[in-house]
Amino acid sequence: MTKNLSADVQLASSRLTRRNFLKLSGLSAFSVGGMMFLAGCGPAAQDSGTDDTDAADDTDAAEATLGDGVTLRVGMEAAYAPYNWQVSEASDYTIPIDNVDGAFADGYDVQVAKIIADGLGMEAVAVKLDFAALIDSLNNGQIDIVCAGMSVTPEREESADFTDSYVDDDIVMITKKDSAYAGATTFAELAGASILGQAATMYDDVIEQIPDINHMTPAETVPLVVENLSSGTCDIITYSMLSVPKLLETYPDFVQLEMTDKFEGSVMPDNAAIAKGNDAVLEQINEIIAGISEEDRQTMWNECMDRQPA
Repeated sequence: MTKNLSADVQLASSRLTRRNFLKLSGLSAFSVGGMMFLAGCGPAAQDSGTDDTDAADDTDAAEATLGDGVTLRVGMEAAYAPYNWQVSEASDYTIPIDNVDGAFADGYDVQVAKIIADGLGMEAVAVKLDFAALIDSLNNGQIDIVCAGMSVTPEREESADFTDSYVDDDIVMITKKDSAYAGATTFAELAGASILGQAATMYDDVIEQIPDINHMTPAETVPLVVENLSSGTCDIITYSMLSVPKLLETYPDFVQLEMTDKFEGSVMPDNAAIAKGNDAVLEQINEIIAGISEEDRQTMWNECMDRQPA
């Protein structure tokens, strides 16, 4: 998720902020974003010296918005807890899922999306889509922004503009306590193991760094990844570091591998994405994200972990 990554197992629709996602989404610190809409309003005095460059800057500021400027359509899977998941009842942490009747989204991504929408003077709604379809849907105009546990990559940057990260995760490996691999600390000690990750994410990609193992066909969702380990279909799974505590609480027979070998490039920022060509609004969203303290981010994550579906 980070999605490149994370834990649908349950490991943001309230998504990066369950902590008092409610409270955080209303923080006055984020209201600064709305000030950008004031720029460029009204004609300049004829003798003000405003040149074409100034006028262009004013136009950019005035157009610093997404979609219709009223409803922020947020693309996500709504199946990638704690980043985002679907529920049947509204709460202070949720937003409606626009394309699923009677459904709502919660999670860390959702909480951050609410903060962003509030800073832009908009109301957030979720649009439930397959993870692999999110960037295309953004460029087709079906959604205005992606908040889905997605990490920026060079390939993705070719098709969309990404914000600064609003949480950072890493990838670890999980096995069962009674597994032959439970004491492994190096990649070499994993030789022969069947290792599973989530499709279309870094959780699957990094497995290629481990030699002499059975890289299994990835599962579509985090819950399916976890289910395969629980049932014994695989020996090891890749998983979200931030989500491990809740996973081990739910599955006491699981254990995290304490590896001295580390995956390269496995740190996963959670970035929002918008269509290219919206530099003014990208800057505004980054200002909103910068207003979320590290303490608040961790608090939101912890609360999402507690609230996510079992």
